[in-house]
Amino acid sequence: MFTKYGYTIIAIVTVISFILFSFAVISNNSIVKIVTIVAGILLLGFTLQFFRDPERKPPGGNNIIVSPADGRILSIKTVSNHKYVDGTATQISVFMSPLNVHVNRIPITGTVDYLNYFEGKYLPAFSDKADLENERSEIGIKSKHGKVFFTQVAGAMARRIVYEIKKDDNVTMGDRFGMIKFGSRMDVVVPEKWIVKVKKDDKVSAGETILFEIKE
Repeated sequence: MFTKYGYTIIAIVTVISFILFSFAVISNNSIVKIVTIVAGILLLGFTLQFFRDPERKPPGGNNIIVSPADGRILSIKTVSNHKYVDGTATQISVFMSPLNVHVNRIPITGTVDYLNYFEGKYLPAFSDKADLENERSEIGIKSKHGKVFFTQVAGAMARRIVYEIKKDDNVTMGDRFGMIKFGSRMDVVVPEKWIVKVKKDDKVSAGETILFEIKE
């Protein structure tokens, strides 16, 4: 299954690959033939794997927050004076490599209470300042257990943020809502009362891996 956010690019790459394969067929140069075929296969293969969109089954319970992205836990830190989450908060950052699934999912059930988009820089996604200076979307959800904030952060190579939610939408944990094309990171910020369930460098799956839990 492939994400709808990639249909146009998949179609374009398929045409380009077909042209490369056709050129290889009519070429009389064996080296050119091999190089062209390999290039077409690699281009199409990378595109298809990047826009893959496997089904995910969120864990049960409404006292958890799941990862909004596939990838690796880049950092876990305490933040204060946050623009949306009141008081001292905890931030988890998830780094997505080009090999990860890039479809993003809602981390908790609730109502979209805050939504903003910022044009910005394209610092490397692992930079400490990326979440404040890079191009990004910022989303705040009002849940049963309070406010949850998360961001799609562009990176040095990832320069296309896609999201389909709007303010006052009711959203459900695990639902698809967008993607960041070709890498980058996502941050999740919650009040400190939430218990962290992962550690640095853990691999996580969007819509399935529990990042935080709170006692009912």
